[in-house]
Amino acid sequence: MGKLTLTTFLTLDGVMQAPGGPEEDRTGGFEYGGWVAPYADEGMVEFVTEVFDRVGAFLLGRRTYEIFAGYWPRHDDPADPIASRLNRMPKYVASATLKEPAWAGTTVIDGEQLQSEIVRIKDALDGELQVHGSGALAQWLLARDLVDELNLLVFPVFLGTGRRLFPTGGLPTACELTGSRTTASGTAIHTYRVKGRASFGTIGE
Repeated sequence: MGKLTLTTFLTLDGVMQAPGGPEEDRTGGFEYGGWVAPYADEGMVEFVTEVFDRVGAFLLGRRTYEIFAGYWPRHDDPADPIASRLNRMPKYVASATLKEPAWAGTTVIDGEQLQSEIVRIKDALDGELQVHGSGALAQWLLARDLVDELNLLVFPVFLGTGRRLFPTGGLPTACELTGSRTTASGTAIHTYRVKGRASFGTIGE
């Protein structure tokens, strides 16, 4: 049985939108795309490579899938642990509108059976069913307790605007820290295992 993991780049104020480049996603008039670039370093690449080494399949939202499909097939290097896995491992896209994906190894899942199909895919894997980015999908998965583990890469910058991973109204959820490191550029990388509902009390009692 596999597990579903979510890997996300975040600012200090929780923004996950368009980390890779200025033109990546201007939804809502977002003007600050590419905020990861000044902090990308060997420590970040090393961690991401470790994550990709554990993948059994990818689960992506429509927007992230389109970004990946527009880049990685044209930069295919079998020696690159990220490119080789994205181009060769199974990819599942949660979309109600994508009908004929051109990227090899892609399966579209949608409709009323989306949740059960994701659970079925995960349970059939030996490795991880990995979600990268995919903001709307990530929130949908978190709201249904489908995420087993989160890899949060928190970069030393805040933007004041943009799509956030944890919106108002999300489920109160407790997590266990299973790993932590800091890169040379100041990026804090934390891995959390989801434990269930958050509990509450009074300090000192």
